[in-house]
Amino acid sequence: MTIGDHLDALYRLPAYNFPGPDARTDDLPEPDAFAWRISGGVYDAEEEWTQAFARFCEAVDTTRVRALIVGAWEEAYDSDPSSVVEALVAARERFPALRALFVGDMVVEECEISWINQTDLTPLLVAYPDLEEFGVRGGSGLRFPALEHRALRRLTMEAGGLPAEVVRGVGASDLPALEHLDLWLGTPDYGGDSEAADLEPILSGARLPRLRHLALRNSEMQDAVAAAVASAPVVARLEVLDLSMGILTDEGAAALLAGQPLTHLKKLDLHHHYLSEALQDRIRRTIETEGVEVDLDRDDADEEQEDDGTVWRYVAVGE
Repeated sequence: MTIGDHLDALYRLPAYNFPGPDARTDDLPEPDAFAWRISGGVYDAEEEWTQAFARFCEAVDTTRVRALIVGAWEEAYDSDPSSVVEALVAARERFPALRALFVGDMVVEECEISWINQTDLTPLLVAYPDLEEFGVRGGSGLRFPALEHRALRRLTMEAGGLPAEVVRGVGASDLPALEHLDLWLGTPDYGGDSEAADLEPILSGARLPRLRHLALRNSEMQDAVAAAVASAPVVARLEVLDLSMGILTDEGAAALLAGQPLTHLKKLDLHHHYLSEALQDRIRRTIETEGVEVDLDRDDADEEQEDDGTVWRYVAVGE
């Protein structure tokens, strides 16, 4: 599976594309009614992202903007968004109402998720201490050194492979308001070199007292993640546990069921899995019958067997 659709909303606001350089900007909607997507272009862009952003700042009352979506920038497959970060940091005084920011909203026709180059995005969180939602797509070159942010409620990192350094940076950060954490761990083929041990600071919950929704998904090591989650202290306070999109087999699911009770959850999401029918039935009897919503949709989780008996399984989003 690839990313085929742009974000349709952010911060509970519908997404709106800021017009290109040849379009009218005298009939734009109210600044606080939409999440504004600003894009340049990956190939043969009419203007650079920073030029589009400058036009946006002139055309829109930025003091009322609540959500921004950073779309394509020029040659994203070869260039990181350092200039984007610098422009947003420099404009911080112009966006006092900004509460949500997503960097890298590109679909497969623009740039494969594994090709999107990123950089250190923490200067954005430092520049905008009132941000409540922050998201990023693409793990190549992504950095996230530990920081403190007291307002952030939702953190999303989508990648075909999330670097271990980033996972450890998130775990070492002080995020006392965080309620929703979504990490696409990915595969080593695309830079996802973390191990289950790297998740321990997150799973302890020590720095995440308000966490209610935890997604550790799209992982090649989903069995090891499930085993670690089985005894994780943070689980007792969760409402949603999401271990979907990865290579979850009977081994990992059995470890999860053998651990602490999960019947307090509102939802357990395991879609895109490699579980036997017997294990799925066991999950339904153990958890779903207790009123927990359980997603066991296999989606496109297919396996391939070579002539030598080797079985290949795939995460939902890789390249």
